[in-house]
Amino acid sequence: MIDTVYLANVLRTLLQTPSPVGMTDKAVAQTHQWLTELGFKPQYTRRGVLHITLGWDEPKRALAAHLDTLGAMVTQLKSNGRLALRNTGTWAARFAEGARVTVFSDNHQYRGTILPLKASGHRFNTEVDTQVADWDNLEIRLDAPCYNLADLQSHGLNVGDIVAVDAQPEFIDNGFIVSRHLDDKAGCAVMLAALKSLVDDGVVPAVSCQMMFTISEEVGIGGTHGFGSQVQELLAIDNSVSGPDQATRDDSLTLAFRDRTGPFDLAITRHLLQLCQQYDIPHVRDTFKHYRSDSAAAIDAGWDIRAALACFALDSSHGWERTHMDSLVALATLVRRYIESDLVPLPGQ
Repeated sequence: MIDTVYLANVLRTLLQTPSPVGMTDKAVAQTHQWLTELGFKPQYTRRGVLHITLGWDEPKRALAAHLDTLGAMVTQLKSNGRLALRNTGTWAARFAEGARVTVFSDNHQYRGTILPLKASGHRFNTEVDTQVADWDNLEIRLDAPCYNLADLQSHGLNVGDIVAVDAQPEFIDNGFIVSRHLDDKAGCAVMLAALKSLVDDGVVPAVSCQMMFTISEEVGIGGTHGFGSQVQELLAIDNSVSGPDQATRDDSLTLAFRDRTGPFDLAITRHLLQLCQQYDIPHVRDTFKHYRSDSAAAIDAGWDIRAALACFALDSSHGWERTHMDSLVALATLVRRYIESDLVPLPGQ
């Protein structure tokens, strides 16, 4: 039912397409092409959120995943010919150390590496190990002849240049996928694979559905706008949390019952649970302490929408991430079954 080759190929292409917050154009254009190939007519909000409608009527439900990823921005041109930087989105400096990056200036692209200020053991000895992992202690060494401020300026580099971190995806034969930026490019691949499944089978859902690919979730405003006026239900597709005291498993999808903002809509979440049980979709339940998604952004923005969250498994989120094809296929299957299902009755109906 789910074309796993298509899912994997879409995910691989997305991972290899830089889309840090503030520079998502290439990933959006690629997703636009895939949606067009599936027979849809993509539309955009003024802020650039990509969306399509599946069905004949005004959409009454929406699904959202985000194309933007974590990244960084140049904050200073340094006298030693290197670049100071600051994270875009919430991620720890310890996961930035050693990352290969591309710096996008106004007219050029430069390759480089994020390094701690004390990077050479032959020079700093044990000070390399004792320096604090902090963004103030990091800099970008460009793979270009830049040894002073004038060199940086001559290459056209500026404060505000966007830094994209290499995903370095690896697809293992046993189904594991290791890469940066699986959050949430794996969720976008899941939505596209579910759409392809519906198109391949000629299914037009009775309840029209808006499929949204947001572009600023990592800074908290991805799902703040763009929903159709008739949308009642929102299902965010994002990553779950692996770790101590968490239920998430590599071979299952995760239904989130709450995140840091509070409980999700119980009726919709139980509806998703029933679909998993009805169609034998591997799943677990979980709750998250330090997490928000497009659904939380929509509620915070004041949309009168009932929201839920379904997730693929993810280990080391916002770091060296890992998921498994079994979890992605399970989630894509649930997305399809949810799109085919009836609306969940409103309270009091």
